[in-house]
Amino acid sequence: MRILFVGNSFTSRNNLPGLIKGLAAARGIEVGHKLISAGGASLRQHLNAGKALDEIANGGYDTVVLQEQSTLPIKSPDRFRESARDFGAAITAAGARTALYLTWARRNAPETQRALTDAYGAAAVELGATLVPVGMIWEHFLAEHDEPALHDADNSHPALAGSYLAACVFLIALLDEDPVGIDTPVKGLDNETAALLQQSAWDICSAI
Repeated sequence: MRILFVGNSFTSRNNLPGLIKGLAAARGIEVGHKLISAGGASLRQHLNAGKALDEIANGGYDTVVLQEQSTLPIKSPDRFRESARDFGAAITAAGARTALYLTWARRNAPETQRALTDAYGAAAVELGATLVPVGMIWEHFLAEHDEPALHDADNSHPALAGSYLAACVFLIALLDEDPVGIDTPVKGLDNETAALLQQSAWDICSAI
């Protein structure tokens, strides 16, 4: 599967595409990927820059993953939906499918997860897109576990454990594969923590 990721540091931090590739390889799926990322970028900024649209049109991707600026769907859900709609039209025209990377609330504002979930969910329904519900899984995990920390020290970006949990959710939602039992090592993440994150992703995704 060839995947194009369009987003910002929530996607690039800890090499999320590489984590997904490693998990997929353990299930016998070869993932080729490219990331178009800019710090703090919104989808509208990516649209205006043109690079992502050129890559979608000419890159031969199976799936394009869209990640909006982290708080924009909370502050301006209509703007997010409009940008997702414009990207979705280009993705469909290129013969690929759209996936929406539902991100998480900041650690000091957990109440904003509902707005993020609603905005991404509504956009996914409108576009017929695949929803990758990472923020929802984070929310459930954080309600049950104090460790490992999913947020980095800035209370916004993902720590390695948070990115690994996200990668497990991508494996389930995008590739329809179970991460439980994958023993591919990840530098900086011990086996016990990886196993907890794998099992949690699978259990929560199965329950919601």
